[in-house]
Amino acid sequence: MMSLESLYQELILDHSKRPKGKGLAEATDRSAVSHQRNPICGDEVTLQVRLTDDGTAIRDITWDGAGCSISQASASMLVALVDEERELAGTEVGVEDARALIEKFREALRSRGSIPLDEETFGDAAALSGVSKYTARVKCAMLAWVALEDTLARA
Repeated sequence: MMSLESLYQELILDHSKRPKGKGLAEATDRSAVSHQRNPICGDEVTLQVRLTDDGTAIRDITWDGAGCSISQASASMLVALVDEERELAGTEVGVEDARALIEKFREALRSRGSIPLDEETFGDAAALSGVSKYTARVKCAMLAWVALEDTLARA
Protein backbone atom coordinates (compact mmCIF):
# COMPACT_ATOMS: atom_id res chain seq x y z
CA MET A 1 0.00 0.00 0.00
CA MET A 2 1.25 3.48 -0.91
CA SER A 3 1.90 5.83 2.03
CA LEU A 4 0.35 9.28 2.12
CA GLU A 5 3.81 10.85 1.77
CA SER A 6 4.51 8.77 -1.35
CA LEU A 7 1.13 9.73 -2.77
CA TYR A 8 1.89 13.40 -2.14
CA GLN A 9 5.30 13.06 -3.83
CA GLU A 10 3.58 11.50 -6.86
CA LEU A 11 1.09 14.36 -6.96
CA ILE A 12 3.88 16.96 -6.85
CA LEU A 13 5.75 15.19 -9.65
CA ASP A 14 2.57 14.92 -11.72
CA HIS A 15 1.86 18.65 -11.43
CA SER A 16 5.45 19.53 -12.30
CA LYS A 17 5.39 17.28 -15.39
CA ARG A 18 1.87 18.23 -16.52
CA PRO A 19 1.31 21.73 -15.15
CA LYS A 20 -2.08 23.39 -15.10
CA GLY A 21 -2.40 26.93 -16.43
CA LYS A 22 1.16 27.16 -17.73
CA GLY A 23 1.55 29.66 -20.55
CA LEU A 24 0.72 33.31 -20.05
CA ALA A 25 -2.55 34.51 -21.54
CA GLU A 26 -2.77 37.68 -23.57
CA ALA A 27 -2.74 40.67 -21.22
CA THR A 28 -5.81 42.89 -20.95
CA ASP A 29 -6.53 46.13 -19.12
CA ARG A 30 -7.82 44.03 -16.18
CA SER A 31 -4.59 41.98 -15.97
CA ALA A 32 -1.85 42.19 -13.39
CA VAL A 33 1.49 40.42 -13.70
CA SER A 34 4.12 39.59 -11.12
CA HIS A 35 7.53 38.04 -11.69
CA GLN A 36 9.07 36.39 -8.64
CA ARG A 37 12.50 34.80 -8.33
CA ASN A 38 14.08 32.77 -5.58
CA PRO A 39 17.70 33.98 -5.53
CA ILE A 40 18.80 30.99 -3.44
CA CYS A 41 17.97 28.32 -6.01
CA GLY A 42 17.05 30.26 -9.15
CA ASP A 43 13.37 29.26 -9.35
CA GLU A 44 11.29 31.80 -11.31
CA VAL A 45 7.56 32.28 -11.74
CA THR A 46 5.68 34.91 -13.70
CA LEU A 47 2.02 34.89 -12.79
CA GLN A 48 -0.75 36.77 -14.56
CA VAL A 49 -4.17 37.36 -13.07
CA ARG A 50 -7.12 38.77 -14.96
CA LEU A 51 -9.80 40.23 -12.71
CA THR A 52 -13.48 40.76 -13.29
CA ASP A 53 -14.54 44.18 -14.57
CA ASP A 54 -15.34 45.38 -11.05
CA GLY A 55 -11.97 44.11 -9.76
CA THR A 56 -13.45 42.03 -6.94
CA ALA A 57 -12.77 38.53 -8.30
CA ILE A 58 -10.25 36.51 -10.29
CA ARG A 59 -11.49 35.74 -13.79
CA ASP A 60 -8.47 33.62 -14.73
CA ILE A 61 -4.90 32.95 -13.76
CA THR A 62 -1.97 31.77 -15.88
CA TRP A 63 1.75 31.44 -15.27
CA ASP A 64 5.10 30.59 -16.72
CA GLY A 65 8.33 29.70 -15.03
CA ALA A 66 11.26 27.43 -14.53
CA GLY A 67 12.76 25.76 -11.51
CA CYS A 68 12.49 22.79 -9.22
CA SER A 69 9.53 20.44 -9.19
CA ILE A 70 8.20 21.99 -5.97
CA SER A 71 8.04 25.54 -7.35
CA GLN A 72 6.52 24.43 -10.63
CA ALA A 73 4.03 22.06 -8.98
CA SER A 74 3.00 24.75 -6.51
CA ALA A 75 2.17 27.17 -9.35
CA SER A 76 0.18 24.46 -11.12
CA MET A 77 -1.65 23.53 -7.91
CA LEU A 78 -2.51 27.19 -7.27
CA VAL A 79 -4.09 27.51 -10.72
CA ALA A 80 -5.92 24.19 -10.26
CA LEU A 81 -7.26 25.39 -6.90
CA VAL A 82 -8.59 28.65 -8.35
CA ASP A 83 -10.12 26.77 -11.29
CA GLU A 84 -11.74 24.16 -8.99
CA GLU A 85 -13.15 26.85 -6.72
CA ARG A 86 -14.63 28.63 -9.74
CA GLU A 87 -16.22 25.40 -11.02
CA LEU A 88 -17.64 24.41 -7.63
CA ALA A 89 -19.03 27.83 -6.81
CA GLY A 90 -20.11 28.59 -10.35
CA THR A 91 -18.47 32.00 -10.05
CA GLU A 92 -15.03 33.57 -9.91
CA VAL A 93 -12.88 33.40 -6.78
CA GLY A 94 -13.11 36.63 -4.82
CA VAL A 95 -9.97 38.68 -4.29
CA GLU A 96 -10.47 38.67 -0.50
CA ASP A 97 -10.98 34.88 -0.54
CA ALA A 98 -7.74 34.50 -2.49
CA ARG A 99 -5.89 36.67 0.02
CA ALA A 100 -7.20 34.53 2.87
CA LEU A 101 -6.02 31.36 1.11
CA ILE A 102 -2.56 32.85 0.60
CA GLU A 103 -2.32 33.72 4.29
CA LYS A 104 -3.41 30.23 5.41
CA PHE A 105 -0.95 28.67 2.96
CA ARG A 106 1.88 30.87 4.28
CA GLU A 107 1.00 30.06 7.89
CA ALA A 108 1.05 26.31 7.22
CA LEU A 109 4.33 26.41 5.30
CA ARG A 110 6.03 28.42 8.05
CA SER A 111 4.79 26.03 10.76
CA ARG A 112 7.59 23.47 10.27
CA GLY A 113 5.01 20.74 9.92
CA SER A 114 2.78 21.61 12.87
CA ILE A 115 -0.09 22.97 10.70
CA PRO A 116 -1.04 20.71 7.80
CA LEU A 117 -2.80 22.11 4.76
CA ASP A 118 -6.42 20.98 4.67
CA GLU A 119 -7.14 18.96 1.54
CA GLU A 120 -10.74 20.14 1.41
CA THR A 121 -9.61 23.78 1.36
CA PHE A 122 -6.39 23.48 -0.64
CA GLY A 123 -7.06 20.52 -2.94
CA ASP A 124 -3.87 19.15 -4.50
CA ALA A 125 -1.82 21.92 -2.85
CA ALA A 126 -2.30 20.07 0.45
CA ALA A 127 0.43 17.76 -0.86
CA LEU A 128 2.89 20.59 -0.15
CA SER A 129 2.36 20.31 3.62
CA GLY A 130 5.51 18.23 4.00
CA VAL A 131 7.60 20.99 2.45
CA SER A 132 7.17 23.02 5.64
CA LYS A 133 9.62 20.69 7.39
CA TYR A 134 12.39 21.81 5.02
CA THR A 135 13.03 25.51 5.51
CA ALA A 136 15.09 25.81 2.32
CA ARG A 137 12.17 24.50 0.24
CA VAL A 138 9.46 26.74 1.70
CA LYS A 139 10.43 29.63 -0.60
CA CYS A 140 10.15 27.28 -3.59
CA ALA A 141 6.58 26.37 -2.66
CA MET A 142 5.65 29.97 -1.79
CA LEU A 143 6.89 31.56 -5.03
CA ALA A 144 3.64 31.40 -7.03
CA TRP A 145 1.56 32.32 -3.97
CA VAL A 146 3.72 35.41 -3.37
CA ALA A 147 3.27 36.29 -7.05
CA LEU A 148 -0.51 36.00 -6.65
CA GLU A 149 -0.39 38.19 -3.57
CA ASP A 150 1.65 40.77 -5.51
CA THR A 151 -0.72 40.77 -8.49
CA LEU A 152 -3.71 41.28 -6.22
CA ALA A 153 -1.97 44.21 -4.53
CA ARG A 154 -1.20 45.77 -7.94
CA ALA A 155 -4.65 45.28 -9.44
